[in-house]
Amino acid sequence: HTLAFITDLSSRTLFSFSTNIEHREAIMTVQKSDALQHSAKGVGHASGHLFRRWNTHNHYQTTKALATTVKNGSETKNKMFRRARRGDVVTIEFELQGEGDYVPEPLFDSSGVISFVLGWGNYLPGIHELIEGMKTGDSVSNVSIDAGWGEKNPNLITTISKESSAVDLKRLKVGSDVYLQSGHKCTIVDISDDDFTIDCNPPLAGACYSCNLKLLEFEQVPDTSGVTGESNYEVLVFGLGCFWGGELAFMREHGVVGTRVGFSQGHVDNPSYEDVCEGSTGHTEVIQVVYDPDVVSIERLVRVGMGRLGDSVYMINQVGNDSGTQYRHGIYYYSEEQRVLIEDILKEFGEECQTELEQAETFWPAEEYHQQYLLKGGQSAKKGVLEKIRCYG
Repeated sequence: HTLAFITDLSSRTLFSFSTNIEHREAIMTVQKSDALQHSAKGVGHASGHLFRRWNTHNHYQTTKALATTVKNGSETKNKMFRRARRGDVVTIEFELQGEGDYVPEPLFDSSGVISFVLGWGNYLPGIHELIEGMKTGDSVSNVSIDAGWGEKNPNLITTISKESSAVDLKRLKVGSDVYLQSGHKCTIVDISDDDFTIDCNPPLAGACYSCNLKLLEFEQVPDTSGVTGESNYEVLVFGLGCFWGGELAFMREHGVVGTRVGFSQGHVDNPSYEDVCEGSTGHTEVIQVVYDPDVVSIERLVRVGMGRLGDSVYMINQVGNDSGTQYRHGIYYYSEEQRVLIEDILKEFGEECQTELEQAETFWPAEEYHQQYLLKGGQSAKKGVLEKIRCYG
């Protein structure tokens, strides 16, 4: 564990405390679909909003057969008896409601029917944890999940003796901020005659949502060695320069159920970000996009990508101010049908267009901190949102 220190202007240590965080264990009961004949209990805001009931009417009317089968070695198993696992495209009907103290508007859709790849990020980790291990038709009601800021850690709340501190006592006020030696901001939450108490938790630590959720269906992500088999989803890979902004743009598209950033079209196995930046591996930064062709067309996805490039479509090994072979732009397909459709669109940009169109090679995921980077930094990934994407702050 780490130790944090608060100091005065002369850098004297005033106190130290442990920042170990104990992870909360959520215990819940998964209710099977045949037991869900009653409405869930009302979910409401502590701020006085009217209680609302989870409405199980107007259920998602899927046109895809829930009983389709998938191959597992030499055996064929009915998908209805398998449990959802990481890497599956899951479709859920859900609703989140803030609990207790103020919870900000989430940066993702918080109600309705949504589809996403389990374990690939986006949405709250707590939602992924609820779904993993469920079977089609399973549901949960009024389960409290972390809003993304973590549980309030009592070890980050401490009381300091006024007598032993070197802080200017005249400036102490409840609600004012003090800073640790590391620069971490804390808030004074109580003052008595002899001491004062500070809270170094994030302001929204402990904030939670009440979650109602039902798993409607799931299936495996298509094999990225080629879009074959019985999957209802397809995959494309885009090289658009720095992959952060491009990924967020695709995350906002209706019909896109999963994105990952990484590297492709190179000759070195499992390269690191640093390896690729050296420009010697042959890879380019790319975004892998899993999408539902019944909802979003290849043409729409290609135009989103080309729109991100702008005039850079006419540059070689460069997008904007980022230059080098690792920033070359291209679209990498898995099927001949995809190739033909993309080629027709690229012709519109003329013979000077430098955007590659090639068969997709092995996709190597980038390090975890690169995944959904701009969402983690506070930019919205809601479907259809038009807010400007800021790649560097």
